[in-house]
Amino acid sequence: MSLRLLNKVGIQFLQETSVNFLAPIASTSINVQQVRHRRTKHWDPKWKPLRTLKVVKVELPKFNENTEDLTEEEMRSRLKEQGLLPPRPWLEKPFFISSTGGVFEGYVPPEGDGKVSPISAQGAKQKLQFLEKKSKTMLAIRKIRSFEEDFDTPEFCKAAQNVYIKMHECMASGDKETIQQYITERAYPEVMHNMKNKTIRWKYLKDVELPRVVHARCTDVVSKENIFAQVTVRFHTQQVLAIYDRFGRLMHGSEIIAKDVLEYVVFEKHLANEYGLWRVHDKIIPDWMPPKEPTSLTFEKPQLNIIESKEKELVDKEKKPAEIAA
Repeated sequence: MSLRLLNKVGIQFLQETSVNFLAPIASTSINVQQVRHRRTKHWDPKWKPLRTLKVVKVELPKFNENTEDLTEEEMRSRLKEQGLLPPRPWLEKPFFISSTGGVFEGYVPPEGDGKVSPISAQGAKQKLQFLEKKSKTMLAIRKIRSFEEDFDTPEFCKAAQNVYIKMHECMASGDKETIQQYITERAYPEVMHNMKNKTIRWKYLKDVELPRVVHARCTDVVSKENIFAQVTVRFHTQQVLAIYDRFGRLMHGSEIIAKDVLEYVVFEKHLANEYGLWRVHDKIIPDWMPPKEPTSLTFEKPQLNIIESKEKELVDKEKKPAEIAA
C-alpha cells in the first residue's frame, strides 16, 4: 500500500508545473541572465601559473622586412638574439669520382700477339717479357683481394666476358640506360658517339682462346683510401659484326662472314665503394696494329638541275643592277 501511495504522489508532483522547477526556461518569465550562474574561473588558483605556460607566445619572423637594408651591427644583433651564427661564404662543391679519366700504366701488347707461335723464338721472348711484368700485376691483385676476398682470376675472366657481351648487346639494341651498368663514365660518351645514327648487328660466336688477365694496376685518387683498380683482359674470340648507316646501307663488316677478333679490354672498379662494379673502361689499341679501312660514308646526292637554276638566278641578279646603271 505504501508503494502505491508513493507512486501516486510522485505522478501528481510531476504533473504540477511549479515555477523554476522541472519546467522549460522559455515558459517562465524570468530572464536567462538571472538563471545562469556559471563560474568561468578555476576553483583552485594555485595552478594558474602552470596553466599560463600552456600557451606559448611565438614571435613570428618579419617576412616583409628587407634584410639588405640592415646594417652590419643590426644584422649581428638580430642573429645574436636568435642564437644563430653568421653565414659563411661556402665556395666548395661536393663531387663524386666514380671512375678515372684514363688508363694508368697501360698494357703494351707484344707485336704479333695471336699470330706468333709460343714455340718460336719470338713467342718465347714474349712469354719471358710477360713473366717479368707479372710481379707488379701480382701485387695489384693482392691489393684487390684486400677489398674482395673471393677475387679469383679465372672466375673474374668469366664475369668480365659476361660484361663484355652484355655491353655489345646493349650497343646493338641501342639501350642507352642499361649500358651504364657495363661501361664507366669515361667510356660512355665515346660509345654513344659510335652508336649515333647507326644500326649495329653483333653476335658472339665462340672463344678462339680462353680469356686471361694480362695486366692489373691499382691507384689512389685524392686520398690514399680512395682506391681504383684496373684489370686488362685479353679476349681472342670469333664474332659477327655489321654496321649500317641511317639509310640502311652497309658501312662495315658482314652479317654472314665471321672473323677472329683479338682485343685487350680494360675493366675498372672503384674498390673503396662497397657497391662498385667491374665495368668496361677502355680498349687498348697497340701502335704496331695496322690502320683499319675507313668506313664508306653515304651522303645525299645533290640535284644538278637545282644547282644550275640557282646559278642562273644569281647571274640574273648581278645583270639587273648593271642594266639600270647603263
